Amino acid sequence: MTTAIPVPARKKQENILWRRFRKSTPGKVGAVIVLVFVLLALLAPVIRPYNPSGDVDYRFRLSPPSVSALWNAEAKAKYTDPVTNQVDYWRHPFGTDNLGRDVAVRTLHGARVSLQIGILATVLALVIGSLLGVLAGFYGGWLDSVLGYFSDVMLAFPSILLAIGIVSISNNPGLTTAMIAVSVVQIPIYLRLARSVVLSVREREFVQAASALGAGQARTIFRHVLPNSLTPLIVQAALSIATATIEAAALGFIGLGAQPPTPEWGTMLADSRQYYTQASWTMLFPGLAILITVLGFNLFGDGLRDVLDPRSQ
Repeated sequence: MTTAIPVPARKKQENILWRRFRKSTPGKVGAVIVLVFVLLALLAPVIRPYNPSGDVDYRFRLSPPSVSALWNAEAKAKYTDPVTNQVDYWRHPFGTDNLGRDVAVRTLHGARVSLQIGILATVLALVIGSLLGVLAGFYGGWLDSVLGYFSDVMLAFPSILLAIGIVSISNNPGLTTAMIAVSVVQIPIYLRLARSVVLSVREREFVQAASALGAGQARTIFRHVLPNSLTPLIVQAALSIATATIEAAALGFIGLGAQPPTPEWGTMLADSRQYYTQASWTMLFPGLAILITVLGFNLFGDGLRDVLDPRSQ
């Protein structure tokens, strides 16, 4: 038995959801922010075609943003070409770090690293956690009890401390380990959410009708139960990317995430913390990137929740 929505009805439903999203100011703002950062991450080599780790220039070590030459005489002298006597206001628009590397280049390339960790970790947690939650909610019994105890134990620890413990146990800090650690700490969230949704969905008439017509359990789960349980999981995923980005930056900040010279926002904050009094821009721009990215995904998730929440229909 197939429960596919007829094409006209599906298009009508999509139009309704799109109109609702257009009315959601937080959703639109969040979508724009997310889209901008995704484009910046993808086009970073085109926007600033420099090596974020290898282009070291000690002549410009801890130099302020070049645009400050408009009002700062010292910066103007530093960014003036001795041959042409022209001021290059866009040489280092975000300034440079302690090695003379361009902060703008490293921030742009850091978007690629941070978003990669956040998105991949969330997708991995979504797939594993949702599958375990669907199985626990559909079958119940001892499987539900075991997975319930597992999620309770995992959620008893603060997520960042659990991630630190996982990376420490692996004794191999790096991007891959950080991504796995961030993913593992999010699995119980999706497990419990999927389980709660499935407990309701499995009692609905179309699921019982599919079983009565002889549909196997695997078909019932993947064709009827799981597709009708995705809405809250999708909303949670959008919100979790923000959390994953913060946790990945935190791991990088304490040296358990991305390793230097990889341009990751948390690592950039750690490298520049001893210079914040004399070169505040080295911390300002990576910190703002984290702030705006997290804000964008949170607003986008709130917009999706407003659109997909059945109570708003």
